[in-house]
Formats: sequence, C-alpha cells, structure tokens
Amino acid sequence: MDLRIFTEPQQGATYDTLLTVAKATEELGFDAFFRSDHYLRMGSVDGLPGPTDAWITLAGLARETKRIRLGTLMTAGTFRLPGVLAIQVAQVDQMSGGRVELGLGAGWFEEEHKAYGIPFPKEKFARLEEQLEIVTGLWSTDLGKTYDFHGTYYDLTDSPALPKPAQEKIPVLVGGHGATRTPRLAAKYADEFNIPFASIEDSERQFGRVRAAAQEAGRSGDDLVYSNALVVCVGRDDQEVARRAEAIGRQPDELRLNGLAGTPAEVVDKIGRYAETGASRIYLQILDLDDLDHLELISSQVQSQLS
Repeated sequence: MDLRIFTEPQQGATYDTLLTVAKATEELGFDAFFRSDHYLRMGSVDGLPGPTDAWITLAGLARETKRIRLGTLMTAGTFRLPGVLAIQVAQVDQMSGGRVELGLGAGWFEEEHKAYGIPFPKEKFARLEEQLEIVTGLWSTDLGKTYDFHGTYYDLTDSPALPKPAQEKIPVLVGGHGATRTPRLAAKYADEFNIPFASIEDSERQFGRVRAAAQEAGRSGDDLVYSNALVVCVGRDDQEVARRAEAIGRQPDELRLNGLAGTPAEVVDKIGRYAETGASRIYLQILDLDDLDHLELISSQVQSQLS
C-alpha cells in the first residue's frame, strides 16, 4: 500500500509551509506529495495568506525535492486551456526529472470562479473529455510530427506538440463518484482511478464500475491503479486523537467513520479493509500542515506496518 501526502493549501498555507511538508514527506519515506487545485478557501477558515497556484507550487517543489512523486488531486479543467496545461505539466516533469503525475477533473467550485473571474461553463464534463484527449494526445505525438484536434470546445491545428515530458508517459489520474461517465473516462484515459472521501462499500462499488468500463474499452481492469483520498487523524491514544481532531475542527467519532482516524492500530486495520476493495494507494489528506509530528507518527507507526 502506497501512502501519499495530500494537502489543501486553499485553506491557508504559504509556499514555504508546503515546501516544509514536502521535504518531510520525502524524508519520512512517503511515496508522493500532492495538492489540491483551488483558489478559494472552504468553510470557516480565513485562508490566509491567500491561494497558491498548484502548478507554480509543484514547479518549485520539483527543484527542491529529489525522490517523491508530485501531482494534483485534481487540476481543475476550468482553470487552464488544455494546450497550455500540457506545456506546464511537461515542463514541471522535466524540472523534476520525471516525477510528475496529473490528476485532471472537470472543476466544480463555482464560488472560486466568480471570485477570480474564471468562466464556469455548464458543459464541464464534455470539456473535460476533450481536455484529456488533447493533453494525452500532445504528449504522445511523435517528435517531428504535428497534432490536430477539432472538437466542440477546442481546436488545435498543426501543433508541434512540444515540449515532451521527461517520462515516456506521465501518469494520468481520473476520479470521482459518477456511476457512468466517470468510469468511462477513466477506462479511456487514466492510469489511476481515485475516489475521494468514500466509504469502503462505495469504493468497492465504484472500483467495480471502473473495472467493468475498462473491460468494455478493451483494457484489463488491472491496467489501472485504484486509490482513495481520505482525511487522516492519528494519535498514540484517544487524547491525542481528540487534540488533533479539534485542531482541524472535526470530531473524533466522525473522523473514525468518514476517514482514517484513531490509534495507529485502528488506522492500519481500516487501511487493510480499503485494500480488500482493490485500493493499492491512499492519499492522506493532511489538514494541519504545521503538525509535522503527525507525519512522523504516521510514518513510524502506520506506514511501517504496511511496507
């Protein structure tokens, strides 16, 4: 089971804070550092000092880390034109020496679009499909050849399809809870399917849909990695769990029900139940980015039991 650190910087984080967490992620043996792609805080937090851009952040981290994978859960398709996104991600992949992964989603948070003047189209899912086709098509076009795409929303003519990533193929993540279109998109374009904040039962059901869609598309269901994103709150005892829960404005019982919370033994047991659904990777949503002792505890007493 791969454990990856997943951050939500729109809730309030500087680049320096994210760099500190990313370096701890690397030093403590976690597999990857991922971040959300949002420009507006959610809930009652103040979000200070303000948003940081996902791909600018990852470009910086690409030069200041050595081993960990770097990526997004999920880049909002509404934020970037697909041709520009392909250039940005390929460049960051080069800067990292081939450690980048792209999670790409339709975009959903209308308020952040209003706040920063970003168009919020109705037909987001249809646009996402064209975006996936374009980004992966640009990267896979042979050197010296050009790429064309003539769709409903985007039109590319005689693109040199440059630059190329450092990796032969950047892993693409598709995710979500949708019962029909989401599995179909994952089956066509994704290397990994991620379901965020889902129960064990819902995860098993959705993974089954994706496997079935992959087979219908002529792929093996085992061609994809299956992963979960879950909030994490681990403590050596109930008092420490309660303290960490309070720090993020949550209740221990609710976190135990909806995430990975409790003592290391409790969390290892629950991860095992997610593994039984087919998950081989979990993105641990870390909401208190100043609590590096939390990361150390997860590394020494949870990750060590899963290796």
